[in-house]
Order: sequence, then structure tokens, then C-alpha cells
Amino acid sequence: MRTSRIRTAALATVTAALALGLTACGGGDGDSKASAGEKTAATAQSRPASNEDGKGGTEQANSAPDKASAGSEEVASKGARVGAQQCVGDEMLVTAVHRFAGQQGDHLLLTASNQGSKPCWVTSYPAVRLGDDSLELPHSKKDNPGGDKRITLQPGGKVYSAVNLFDYNSRHQTAQGLAIALRGADGHESPYYSVVMKGQKQQFSWNEADVLNWNTEKPYDF
Repeated sequence: MRTSRIRTAALATVTAALALGLTACGGGDGDSKASAGEKTAATAQSRPASNEDGKGGTEQANSAPDKASAGSEEVASKGARVGAQQCVGDEMLVTAVHRFAGQQGDHLLLTASNQGSKPCWVTSYPAVRLGDDSLELPHSKKDNPGGDKRITLQPGGKVYSAVNLFDYNSRHQTAQGLAIALRGADGHESPYYSVVMKGQKQQFSWNEADVLNWNTEKPYDF
């Protein structure tokens, strides 16, 4: 009887110890679960910060169109300078003045001004016909190089050319007017139109004549 009671008491003691051990283990799991929960909560609390970062990224993305539009404005500004159209006859006023008449250096000074509201460009030399002559004058062989460049005229801007007149006083032609045409980058000319003659000696004579390239400075400006 005593032996069975001792065994029963020992078994009860072991059972209680096991129960305490299991409770301790369960407490450990709870602590780990709590710490995991704290980590999860901390992560959850950190999410708004990442969302704020996300908002910041969105603002940068939204600011990208502003940068793009700024770039477009810059390109448009450059385009206003680079993308000027070729000058056309109805936007240009071309006048001619007979200079050094009957002297060495006899020529017609051509002045072309942009009467339009936008920049435009000219290039090469003007196609010129004197009087009723249907022949187009050649380019001067003594002209300076660089006639293939474009000269941009702002509204009101001017460029100059000259028709060199060579009069040998015999079998020459005489006229009081001329017509010109502007050339494109490909060398082809636009339609001809009359030039306004100015000055006192508007009549001129020639056996031979040639033309200079457009220039921003007056030729033969002695």
C-alpha cells in the first residue's frame, strides 16, 4: 500500500513538472508570437513612410511633364530660329539703285527687306533679268565664296546684292527696270517679280552683266 502511494505521488509530481514545462514552452511561443506581432506592427507602421516615398516618386513623375514641356519650349524657341521658312516674293520688298553710272564700278545695288511678320531666309544669289531680256544673268566669277549659306532676315531685316554692269559703249542694251526671283536651297528660283527702281539715274546700259550673292553688308560701299 505504501509502495503504491509513493508511486502515485511520484507520478503526480512528474505530471505537475511536465505541465509546468509545457506551460513554460507555451509562454515562449507566446513571446515569440508577440515579438513577431510587434515586428509586423512595426512593419505596418513603416508602410506609410514608404507610401510617402511613393507619393514623392509620383510627384517627380508628375513633374516630368513639366520638364518635358520646358524642353519643348526650349526646342520651340530653337525651332523659331532654326525653322524659319524661305522668304517669298509677296513678303519681300526689293529695290534697286543705279550707282556709279557711266563709271568704273557701274552697278545696280539691290536691297531686299523682310516685310513679313516672321523670320525668313535667303540663299545664294538672286535670279535677275534686265529690262525685257528673258536671259537670266550669271553669277559673278569674282564673288566671294559662301553663297550656299542661308541668311535669316528678322522682320524688317535687310540683305544686299549687286548687278555688275559692263558697258562697252557699242551695241549695248538699255533699260530702266529689272525683275528678280529668289532661289531655294536646291538652286531653283521662285516666280519673278518687278523691282522698284530708286534714285535719279534709273536708266542703265550693259553689254555684259553678272550678279553677286546676297550679303548682310552692302557691296562696293566705298
